[in-house]
Amino acid sequence: MDPQLALMPEVQARRLLGDRCLRMHVVRPFGGWVGVGTLRVINVRAAEGGLELLAGYERYDRVDAT
Repeated sequence: MDPQLALMPEVQARRLLGDRCLRMHVVRPFGGWVGVGTLRVINVRAAEGGLELLAGYERYDRVDAT
């Protein structure tokens, strides 16, 4: 992974990667959680036909089902 992309906001990273074919995955906890803050790059790796981008939010808050 390019160290410059680490923890970069996902939107900014996609702009830098240009027209490359991307497959994006967003990390999320199991259960009732909502992502809060900026979606940031965790990892980028080569994949068949392009790149895989793994991203996660700065924080996750539990959603209470009442």
